[in-house]
Amino acid sequence: MKVLVQIVVDPPRLESVCKELSKLNEAISVYEVTGEFDIFVELNVNSVKEFRDIMKNKILKINGVKLTESSIVLGEWK
Repeated sequence: MKVLVQIVVDPPRLESVCKELSKLNEAISVYEVTGEFDIFVELNVNSVKEFRDIMKNKILKINGVKLTESSIVLGEWK
């Protein structure tokens, strides 16, 4: 299942957070973006439990991550 994660980071840590996220096996894409959030990550996970573990034990432990907002993809149109 796909999960989209938007992340706000401490500005001086932006590049290092992107590099750490890129190392995650579950990360399909990592984008630096404009707007309310700084980073957009697309994850491929097997279950909600796996997603929770990735958030709790990996993403939220990266130095510089301040806030996340996640959406589980319910359908893909294109």
